[in-house]
Amino acid sequence: MTEGGAEKVLKELVELFPQADIYTIVDFLNEVQRLKILRGKRSHTSFIQHLPFARNHFRYYLPLMPRAIRSFDLSHYDLVISSSWAFAKGVKARRHLCYCHTPIRYAWDLFDEYTAHLPPIKRELVRWSLKHIRSWDKSHLPDLFIANSTEVANRIKRIYQQDSTIVHPPVDLERFQLREDKEGYYFTLSRLVPYKKTRLLVEAFNQMPQRHLVVAGEGEELEAIRAIAGPNVEVLGYVEDCKAVELMQRARAFLYAGYEDFGIVMAEALACGTPVIAYGRGGALDIVDRESGILFARQDPRDVMEAIERFEQSQFEPRRIRQRALCFDRHLFRQKIARIVDAFLQAH
Repeated sequence: MTEGGAEKVLKELVELFPQADIYTIVDFLNEVQRLKILRGKRSHTSFIQHLPFARNHFRYYLPLMPRAIRSFDLSHYDLVISSSWAFAKGVKARRHLCYCHTPIRYAWDLFDEYTAHLPPIKRELVRWSLKHIRSWDKSHLPDLFIANSTEVANRIKRIYQQDSTIVHPPVDLERFQLREDKEGYYFTLSRLVPYKKTRLLVEAFNQMPQRHLVVAGEGEELEAIRAIAGPNVEVLGYVEDCKAVELMQRARAFLYAGYEDFGIVMAEALACGTPVIAYGRGGALDIVDRESGILFARQDPRDVMEAIERFEQSQFEPRRIRQRALCFDRHLFRQKIARIVDAFLQAH
């Protein structure tokens, strides 16, 4: 399992509320992951956990997920906090505070990007399922939304007509340490799936043989990206966490071309004192300012190339970049969540 922003938020919530019970639609963590994210705790799971092939293909049970999350009746708890990028926000609860990573993106905004690889019949089945899921999604809302970025707060307002409080996801500043001496390569790290747009970074560097790009991550596009990569593009595939941090610390700049809800990996790069060159939409607008990186306007290789040339004409101070990352510190995240929970309970 790749530990993304949602897992990092869950980890901090478990640390903040260590006595809380945990409910998930499925739970296939190995023991190392369970200790790292859930402090070794077991979660209560839905009936999907026990369906055939659920371990590797639980997403095929998409039409059943609203029923699965509603099968948990949590109304006996004083407060339920959900960490939701899809269905958790629909849980039955007496008082419900939702940390929202995004409204269901493949249902509301990015259907084409998520389903482009599917055959036509399966694509239409998904389209039919999502029509019903959108209706369900709008009819099951929490008492209070916490959004992980300005982008997500705007989506919550547009889709659910509700305001939200913004609390950015947590960055472990002890793990992502400042390194001031940088090397000559550019670096990118993500799941290698179509909507992350890593391929277009490789296409850009194929036209800049004098520049060196290192690509880390695994996913369905790994072999296709390896096949098109020029001699100046090094595609590593999966790397261990410690190696990924080292690569990020030493890089000349960190590159990201996806349209992200937040994009915690960009904030982690800043914590290393590494400037970020990113697509200028979504969460990148909350993370990257003029003193910490360069934003480009279109997901196009030419825009990436132009942004790199602008970067090469600029100067960035690693210590100042690290300072920018302090507002995403995981300890600050816990403090903000604790204050919101206290105020919510007092008000109710």
